[in-house]
Formats: sequence, structure tokens, C-alpha cells
Amino acid sequence: MVSFRGASADAVAVLTEQLGGVGEGSAAKVADDLFSAAATIRSEATLRRFVTDQSVAPEARKGLVTELFSGKVDAVTLGLLGEAASRRWTKGRDLADALEQLGVIAAVRSTGLQGNQLVDELFAVRQTVTGSSELRNALSDPARSGADKSGLIDSLLAGKALAATVQLVKQALSGSYRTVVAALEDYERVAAAVQGEGVATVHVARPLAAADQQRLATALSRHYGRTVHLNVVVDADVLGGVRVEIGDDVIDGTVSSRLDDARRKIAG
Repeated sequence: MVSFRGASADAVAVLTEQLGGVGEGSAAKVADDLFSAAATIRSEATLRRFVTDQSVAPEARKGLVTELFSGKVDAVTLGLLGEAASRRWTKGRDLADALEQLGVIAAVRSTGLQGNQLVDELFAVRQTVTGSSELRNALSDPARSGADKSGLIDSLLAGKALAATVQLVKQALSGSYRTVVAALEDYERVAAAVQGEGVATVHVARPLAAADQQRLATALSRHYGRTVHLNVVVDADVLGGVRVEIGDDVIDGTVSSRLDDARRKIAG
């Protein structure tokens, strides 16, 4: 997830708590509104500087944002935007990044009890994009319009995935992240975190049996003190064993890793 520090972290905590009152039925609309507001603030440098300028009174910043977005977003979103504008931000870009993250949280909440399915679908899309240079190039091609790329996502996912999955994959095209894949990976983490879970990417030589997945998930959950959601990748570079990536931690128990260790010891 995007890392916020200092005043920005405090602001995000307050806004996330405020977002907690949004119901499942309206959460998708709130997500769309927050994504739109984030895009506006990113694209309008004068507006961004004004609403993050600490020399301007919080009431003035809040008043401008309320006036600008009134009638364009619902009351819940307008309240969030006003609160966001009145807060201190460590860096100017943090405001738009925070609104996007809040939008992702709202999209996750719109799925109700299907949050785990959302994480799985985002992972599946990320794997598809990673594995297809043609699709990856199509989604990153600056010559293709946003509407064209959005239509491509609809053709791939409409009727086959949750509405929130489609919504978030389209948001990943906004360019706020270095790549679409990086955006989807971050959205997965946010989706899991909303449910109090972590995400572990597990690289194996061949598919894991359900019982083995459950044992690994239980062991990791016990170690990290929270439920861990597994994303399993069948990786040709893994000769055997398992490599687990969770946050900044890497647990490498693969045969290839042990062979590399042996080669280094022989060479040393």
C-alpha cells in the first residue's frame, strides 16, 4: 500500500475511520467519486497547491473544495473531501494518493462478503497482464484513448468478475502508479488489509494441493499474527520447494535457492 508519514498518516487514519460509515450499497459510487476527485487534484496544479498550502486557513481550503465538488459527488464523498482539504499533508501529492486509497477501500467494501474473491480476481488479472506482453502493451500504449482501454477491460472481464474488480482494474489505468501491474498489486494489499489480512505470494514448481495451501496459510497466519491470504504462482524457475513473499519478507525454501547457496560455498 502507499506509505504515508507524519501528518499525512494522521490524516489518512481520520479519513479511513470516517469512510467506515459508508454502506455497502453506496460504496461503489463513493469509490468512483473519490477516484474522480483524486484525478482532478492531480491534474490541477493550482488547486493542489491551494488545498495543501498550510498558510491557508483550513476553513478556506475546505470551503473551496466543497464549492468545487458540490453537486458533482454525493454528500458522503463531499464530507470526506472537505475533511481531507482541512487536514495537514506531509507532501502535496499525498492528498490525491490518499483519496485514491480511500476509493480502493470503498470499492472493497462494496463487495460485502466477497472480499476474498476480489483479492483473488485482482491477482488473476495481474498475472494475466504480467504474462501477456500484448495485453500489457495495449494497456500502457499512450496512443490508445482511456475509453478504448476501458472497453478492452470490459471485453475481458464484464460478466466474468465482480463489478469492484472491473472498477479497480480500470482505475489501475489512471497512471497514478508506475505500471498497471504495480497498481493492481497495491490494490490487492489494500483489499486484504480491509479484511484484516495480509497477502503472501507463493512461488511453487507445481500447483499446491488444497490441504497444503491450508497448512501453509495457517503457519504464516500464526507467524505474522493475522490471517494471510495466499496467491499461488506456478513458476518455471522453481525446481522444487516453496518461495514465499509477504511484504518485504522473502522466505526462500526452493531447491534452486539451496543450489545457489551450495555453489557460493564451493566457489568461496
